Amino acid sequence: MEIAKSIAPVCLAIIMFGLGLGLTIADFIRVIKIPKNFFVGFLCQVIVLPIIAFLLIQIISLPIELAMGVMIIAAAPGGVTSNILTKFANGDVALSVSLTAIVSLLSIFTVPLIVFNSAEFLGVEITNQISMLNIAIKMFFVVTVPVILGMTVRSLMTDFIVSKTLLIQRISVILFLIVFIAIWVEEWDRIVSFITRAGLVTFILNMTMIFVGYFVAKFFISGVAQRKCISLECGLQNGTLAVVVTTQLFNDIVFMVPTAAYALIMFTTSIFFVLIVRKIN
Repeated sequence: MEIAKSIAPVCLAIIMFGLGLGLTIADFIRVIKIPKNFFVGFLCQVIVLPIIAFLLIQIISLPIELAMGVMIIAAAPGGVTSNILTKFANGDVALSVSLTAIVSLLSIFTVPLIVFNSAEFLGVEITNQISMLNIAIKMFFVVTVPVILGMTVRSLMTDFIVSKTLLIQRISVILFLIVFIAIWVEEWDRIVSFITRAGLVTFILNMTMIFVGYFVAKFFISGVAQRKCISLECGLQNGTLAVVVTTQLFNDIVFMVPTAAYALIMFTTSIFFVLIVRKIN
């Protein structure tokens, strides 16, 4: 786990810097102008997703380490991949970017809150001596600061950054993949057996949230583009951030297995989802 532990924070910081490069103040103003769309997505991702994850680990018998890992990936915000796939699905890209950005910025509060409370409820002992405040501070430096720096650079070099948007998105996806390839290579002998145990619960969680996001949005929001966006935001999590949190709190690879399983599953299911909904208007 040493490779993942050392490269994950760096990769996450670069990914979040890339996210900041795609943001402007207008993205945040848009949320104020059309708050309902944002709050439906926000509630689904920050409130509904962890609740469903918690219910699943109560229903499906899992070792507490895997159950804790499920709660960590459920606590993570959406990733930049959701922005790319929302575009391919002809969804509301502006809403997707706003949700990813704001939920990511708020994750320095929401993630420690969900993770530490889940650990207390499950009776999981946090291996490394780190407080909720300390993990929030560390997340601030690898999440919030890079986003702000990215936005600053964009404001100074707008035309150049806009022309390189696709390249920036591709780099973010590549960095995301590097983290998980490192985990798989380093821990292959152990990870296969764990994934057979975590695969079912992460698959159910992922599929449930894709459908919940879509139909909750259908009930509260009239636009099809917004439904596609919220569904993908709910189904695609920032696995790199989940890895960073896991490695900060625990030394055992088993806590990271649900994140690795979810990352593999979410790419597959989301691509099928995009192909299905792409032509729906």
